[in-house]
Amino acid sequence: MAQKPAERPSEETLSLWTREQARLKASVLDRDTEAWQRDPAFSGLQRVGGVDVSFVEGDSASACASLVVLSYPELEVLYEESRMVSLTTPYVSGFLAFREVPFLVELVQQLRKKEPSLMPQVLLVDGNGVLHHQGFGLACHLGVLTELPCIGVAKKLLQVDGLENNALHKEKIRLLLAGGDTFPLMGSSGTVLGMALKSHDHSTKPLYVSVGHKISLEVAVRLTHRCCRFRVPEPVRQADIRSREHIRRTLGRPGSPAAGQGRSQKAQKPKMCPRGVSAAQTDHGRPPEDHSWEPRTELEGPQLGSQEPQNGQEETTP
Repeated sequence: MAQKPAERPSEETLSLWTREQARLKASVLDRDTEAWQRDPAFSGLQRVGGVDVSFVEGDSASACASLVVLSYPELEVLYEESRMVSLTTPYVSGFLAFREVPFLVELVQQLRKKEPSLMPQVLLVDGNGVLHHQGFGLACHLGVLTELPCIGVAKKLLQVDGLENNALHKEKIRLLLAGGDTFPLMGSSGTVLGMALKSHDHSTKPLYVSVGHKISLEVAVRLTHRCCRFRVPEPVRQADIRSREHIRRTLGRPGSPAAGQGRSQKAQKPKMCPRGVSAAQTDHGRPPEDHSWEPRTELEGPQLGSQEPQNGQEETTP
């Protein structure tokens, strides 16, 4: 039987969360801290991680948290761990981390104890970093708590500091001609909060990359692009695939965004597999509701933009 969603936190709890965000935000480093980050070829980078939380359809209190570690630059899965979790904290705009981060931190800590040699040197997170109402999104929160470099990778533009998906923004997107092309996301304050990135040549919609922790924006964007076989970077895509597969194996039903949780859901089938990867490797027996070529991005506040495309409207080829 589906569990009932948790009630909205009290104003006192929200105030505590706000203070906690401010406290942790003081620890965020938006500069490169590792030697491999300063090398144009990322020499020394061997392991990249990705995290995801997938929800059980029809059950807003059950989810699957997943951590994967991939080799770099081969992007082959070296480690994966998925576990079912019970959500006791409701989704509140701007406070996603208090709902999901504890489970992701546990997965990182488990890996650190069990297989320290496989610890990722950087984590890619399906969500925002400093591109956030409080300047402290999911990628920042996870980075500070794990002390790992983190990158926020969102699929939709967050409405913050005057950023809008208006005609000017759409025109800038049209001017992104090739994979790797970017333009800065500058807010009304004059601060560059992130970059819009065309992740591969055939993508018509950009990714929105922002600093999470212990990395510069320039390096975060370059690494995100190098991790993309498709629109979504492979560490995040694989974490999404494996979390949904775990739900399917455990509960005998597909993992998909729970209604009312502010998550986007795709219903599309990939047109082709990435070069050198078989269909079996990419599909992993997942149901047609979600093929994880477009993993969900948690809405950490009001989002601007059109509705999600229907089947076949969004490209999936590399």
